[in-house]
Amino acid sequence: MFGFLLNSILFGVALAMDAFSVSVAAGLASPGMSRPRMLKIAGTFSFFQIAMPLIGWLCVHTVAEKFASFQKAVPWIALVLLLFLGGRMIAEEVAQRAVPADLEAESEQAREAAVRDLGGGELVAQGIATSIDALSVGFTIAELSWQAALGEALIIGAVTLAICLGGLRLGRSLGEKLAGKAGFVGGIILIAIGIEIFVKGVF
Repeated sequence: MFGFLLNSILFGVALAMDAFSVSVAAGLASPGMSRPRMLKIAGTFSFFQIAMPLIGWLCVHTVAEKFASFQKAVPWIALVLLLFLGGRMIAEEVAQRAVPADLEAESEQAREAAVRDLGGGELVAQGIATSIDALSVGFTIAELSWQAALGEALIIGAVTLAICLGGLRLGRSLGEKLAGKAGFVGGIILIAIGIEIFVKGVF
């Protein structure tokens, strides 16, 4: 039992690193982010970290051959999603800097509102991009029963939730110190994660 718990926690820590980095980027983009918003972001990442290993486990027990083929596309999907999200964050920062001084305050308020009301689609895209490599965990837990696989996935999700909340808090703190550069830093982080996932998955 202890070995199972420890293994699940270690899996959770390893798999949550990409989500942690994205959480830091989200915190950078919105230093004034509310607690409910933080819980929504961290909860979304946690949900996908729970779902992906279970989907992988299910695929191993049903369509393992097709799943193995899909695995080759995983790094490309993560790269495209995170390049797009990171590039958009940098582009928004560039546009923000081009705003005339007399409109700066109004633009900043609009930006904060946009972050608070970030569409579910973009958040889901971030959740998928940072957890898609967790599909492969389904292979490593394939010998477990459905109940045990669910238990391991829930532990992974709980670890992810805690780590992402920490990342959001860290990002908020850094965001206050990096005012005016947060968009660039956050975008670069997302792009770097996408490249890291791609390199790790292809080479």
